[in-house]
Amino acid sequence: MSKSLLIEYALFTPKSAVLTEGRGDRNLVVQGVIQRADAKNQNGRIYPKEILAREVEKYIDGPVAENRALGELDHPESMVINLKNVSHNIKQLWWDGDDLMGKVEVLPTPSGNILKELFINKITVGISSRGMGSVQPLGEGTVEVQDDFELLCWDFVSTPSTQGAFMTPTGLSEGYKPQHTSKYSKINTLVSDIICSQSGICCIR
Repeated sequence: MSKSLLIEYALFTPKSAVLTEGRGDRNLVVQGVIQRADAKNQNGRIYPKEILAREVEKYIDGPVAENRALGELDHPESMVINLKNVSHNIKQLWWDGDDLMGKVEVLPTPSGNILKELFINKITVGISSRGMGSVQPLGEGTVEVQDDFELLCWDFVSTPSTQGAFMTPTGLSEGYKPQHTSKYSKINTLVSDIICSQSGICCIR
């Protein structure tokens, strides 16, 4: 059975969010559920906990321990983590029952600044895993990830697949201004403003 790129989306709802001192501006740190084992997600996939836990342990001992557990803003259809698109670094992973919890530092990169502004403005985002592996059909639109699964990273996205894994900081009001606009228009406005301030290329509206 051949291996393919497996991409999973989950809503990321932070249990906590703090601003910590970093280089230059303060870095935002959020934590919450980033993936769930032994549960069917919106892609119809089930990740057995034994397999997911094995890959998480390798990820903790490797990228997390070496301070290179990087991820991107938005999901490329690729096995490669593009440094120009990096937005965050996972600092810690642990289990709470079948829920995989994570502490994530938002980096002061161009993509990280966009992600930070989305969090500060209370925009709900998702978190998405990337990995390589094969699946076994179980019937009724459900497949099970097999033992050859290899975890690559987690990215932040707008569309999740794991139920209840959105991260929305609570208790963080810096820069928050209620607006009577749709979620999508707010996202477009925020992204346009950030690109304008950093590149000088602005959208007139």
